[in-house]
Amino acid sequence: MQRSGDHDAAVAALRRSYSAVPPGEPVRLAKRTSNLFRPRTPVRVPGLDVTGLTGVLAVDPDARTADVQGMCTYEDLVDATLPHGLMPLVVPQLRTITLGGAVTGLGIESTSFRNGLPHESVLEMDVFTGAGELLTVRPEGEHAELFAAFPNSMGSLGYATRLRIELQPVRRFMGLRNVRFTDLDALVEAIGTVTATGEWEGQPVDAMDGVMFSPGEAYLVLGSFTDDAPAVSDYTGPEIYYRSLPRRTSDALTAYDYLWRWDTDWFWCSRAFGVQNPAVRRVWPARYRRSDVYHRLVRLEQRYGVAARLDRWRGRPASERVVQDVEIPLDRTAEFLRWFDRNVPMSPVWLCPLRLREPAGPGSARTWPLYPLRPGELYVNIGFWGTVPISPGAADGDVNRAVERAVSETGGHKSLYSDAYYDRETFDRLYGGPAYRAVKDRYDPDHRLTGLYEKAVDRR
Repeated sequence: MQRSGDHDAAVAALRRSYSAVPPGEPVRLAKRTSNLFRPRTPVRVPGLDVTGLTGVLAVDPDARTADVQGMCTYEDLVDATLPHGLMPLVVPQLRTITLGGAVTGLGIESTSFRNGLPHESVLEMDVFTGAGELLTVRPEGEHAELFAAFPNSMGSLGYATRLRIELQPVRRFMGLRNVRFTDLDALVEAIGTVTATGEWEGQPVDAMDGVMFSPGEAYLVLGSFTDDAPAVSDYTGPEIYYRSLPRRTSDALTAYDYLWRWDTDWFWCSRAFGVQNPAVRRVWPARYRRSDVYHRLVRLEQRYGVAARLDRWRGRPASERVVQDVEIPLDRTAEFLRWFDRNVPMSPVWLCPLRLREPAGPGSARTWPLYPLRPGELYVNIGFWGTVPISPGAADGDVNRAVERAVSETGGHKSLYSDAYYDRETFDRLYGGPAYRAVKDRYDPDHRLTGLYEKAVDRR
């Protein structure tokens, strides 16, 4: 745990680093790692010092809350809460995602069909704005509009230095049922049933996600917390988690291993590095089987292009990176998945149902203007991450543009952590442009922080 004095010193260091940025120069975080996939233009000016903002300040088991610094990773956050029998309401899939990053950039996981997105469990935040002010913001009060606009602002309105979040009880194990579907309409119907009733075939469901290998083979993974599991699996060694779904109708993991089940192999993306080859896996140290290691390898390839040069030497076509998470309304999900199967040669894809946490109804639904999901509507997050060959006569970016069109045509939304190609008018319509500008002008009047469109599309 961080001490309050250490936190105060870290905030002071942040303020000093802000003052060191020359007037008129953009203000950015001075950090070496990221879970973003969109490239950015290098800026050679001092950045904000957030090195001391990486810890958990306090866990209150009685109130079921935690005070957490903005750059704290979910790995460290979970390590602090699990000993109290608690976990965040939503724990994104990858260990090194930070709490502040998940709130300002969105996050999702298998509890999202009940608990929504990470920002919905935030009770209050301390936000360091582009104007150099440190403000405590809450759902109501003087800075309520900043609180509402912060999710999906991607650091363009400010950075959270401290967040108070709700926690939920967790048990020792997660029992799993891997339910196979050969028809996407039946899969969609099952997601609706589980969400509406909180159970499947008479058993409670605490967590739900899934994988589509093809339109004729998809799985819902239904999890129930329990204190009793006769045997548990381990997917941090030779076994690979996603490959277990067709082989097992039931399974069990420790609560800890369940939270990080996707991190070991970065879902299935580790196969691009040969890590799923048994011979390679035996010599690849277990401590390096984790998403941040693979992400660093991707960054190196983006910088040096070794694999791309080898592919050209071998006569292989150039490839387009298609790394996206999209939210599609449940009643259009089967339609989108069939479109995807016809048009994007990539498998498997991840399925994660979600809905806004608060119920719909007059005066009860809180909305988030920069990512305007409709209250009361159930969505399915569809995640696909990889590369596809660029067809003759096509250009890099064509597949991503087609995905954007298909998402819009099915009434969905797309997360902004990766490549985006929207024109500004479309972007403003989809991501709350008028509300964003009003908050931006109030809390960053000189626009010291890079704007949301510039970050997401122009890649500055």
